[in-house]
Amino acid sequence: MSLPYEKYKRNKPFSLPDREWPSKTIDKPPIWCSVDLRDGNQALEEPMQVEEKIEFFKLLVRLGFKEIEIGYPASSRVEYDFVRELVKRDLIPSDVTVQVLVMCRKELIEKTIEAIEGIKRCIVHIYNNTSKLQRDVVFHATKEETKKIATDGATWLVEAAKGFKGDIRFEYSPESFNATEPEFALEVCNAVAGILYEGSGQKVIINLPATVEQDTPNVYADQVEWMSRHLKDRENIILSIHPHNDRGTGVATAELGIMAGAERVEGTLFGNGERTGNVDLLIIAYNMFSQGVDPGLELSDIDSIRYVYERLCGLPIPERYPYSGKLVFTAFSGSHQDAISKGLAAMREKHSNTWEVPYLSIDPRDIGREYESLVRINSQSGKGGVAYVLERYFGFRLPRPMHKEFADIVQHISETEGEVEPARIMEEFKRHYIDRKEPYHFRKLRTEDIPESEETYHSLIELTYTDHGVEKTLTARGNGPIDAAKLALQTELGHQIRVLDYTEHALNSGSNAQAAAYMQIMDAATGETTFGVGVSSNITRASVRAMFSAVNRLFGG
Repeated sequence: MSLPYEKYKRNKPFSLPDREWPSKTIDKPPIWCSVDLRDGNQALEEPMQVEEKIEFFKLLVRLGFKEIEIGYPASSRVEYDFVRELVKRDLIPSDVTVQVLVMCRKELIEKTIEAIEGIKRCIVHIYNNTSKLQRDVVFHATKEETKKIATDGATWLVEAAKGFKGDIRFEYSPESFNATEPEFALEVCNAVAGILYEGSGQKVIINLPATVEQDTPNVYADQVEWMSRHLKDRENIILSIHPHNDRGTGVATAELGIMAGAERVEGTLFGNGERTGNVDLLIIAYNMFSQGVDPGLELSDIDSIRYVYERLCGLPIPERYPYSGKLVFTAFSGSHQDAISKGLAAMREKHSNTWEVPYLSIDPRDIGREYESLVRINSQSGKGGVAYVLERYFGFRLPRPMHKEFADIVQHISETEGEVEPARIMEEFKRHYIDRKEPYHFRKLRTEDIPESEETYHSLIELTYTDHGVEKTLTARGNGPIDAAKLALQTELGHQIRVLDYTEHALNSGSNAQAAAYMQIMDAATGETTFGVGVSSNITRASVRAMFSAVNRLFGG
């Protein structure tokens, strides 16, 4: 059954052919205003109580918000009491301006002014709905009646605020601005702004809410730019936006709105709000950060922000949520893991301070995340991811030809058990390579350099090992200890051994440093190959252990 799309109609297009916002960029942060404690709180199944709101307020202050909407004090006892507790406990820093919301009703405005007594810096935010749909079906009001509600509210606010002893500023929102006829929205905003500016002498905040997101973000940007061009006495106005996320494009709507002239953005942490929520201020800020723009907020510990939010709001953050989700800095895909590993290596080699790593827009450490979850191994992971885990967690830098050999072992485990943790990967690495000591177990090696000429030497070795538990000692000569050991083993075991690849590196530094050696050998008779790994504080012993590890893997059954 198809969706009944015929019951819906396309919104009337908004025409701004000479739009300028597409050529603009975001090169500085807007004025951030958190509305978590009002717009976000009212959308919770169990709204926060006074003490919880105080804790959330302190979080917002710690993050650096200088404008915080603290509630709708005329709407309920809890809202009123919260505002009074902030005053009573002197919890509002001198550089923070709090904001309160109120409808354009005289008695509610008077109650609001009473609630904010004693606050040093405050914005009083009045609003009424101006959209045609709500005028027709909710309020049954004409345009003139709707405009009068707004201008009466502005007049009552100016009158009620005359005796306020602190620094008071005014804000007006034509609710559902994006669904209001542009010319009518402009007419109402100009009328209200004139009253509020004359009553305070300070810039008036005109806030343009996308109360229910209903168009693509470019349409909203056109509307904002048009308003910015046409608002009367624009120099006396701070243009603010308040996007919601009904179409899932709230962040894009806000970013294009800033490009279109908005100087201020109202939103919430993690996008909490009615229906699909408000715009997420954290995503906008981190997006700016990823482009080299200082967002002006203290956001270096996303996990602590998330912890307080989830505990107080009772809303879990999805695992794939941008920046804060548990899995957003995790790569399961083999090709992604390989690219990340190579990108990190390239930065180290270049000693670069500029972040350029495939698949990672920012360095997770910059926002308090760790690399522990950067690469996770499952059945979709590739050889690069397994090698990365061994290097990142345990210091083993596998030679590239070895990546696939060991990754195949891990993938077999992941196909039966699911995700494989780093500790399990190391356990399997030790079992298949480092601890592969049967049936041939290397015990000790004595070497002596024998001169062949004045400039060249060959090595004489005495090799002690156990063969199925029986101790044996072999002697052999070669052009070095490794060559001599190979010749001794192939003679004793009756196999032609060819060394194809050999690498080594230090595992750690200091007096207790150990070396890791990797050796790939081939059975010349069959062409079969494998790697072995040895670890020791002595590089020669590490190399011989790697040879025995490979011999056991290839010939040990």
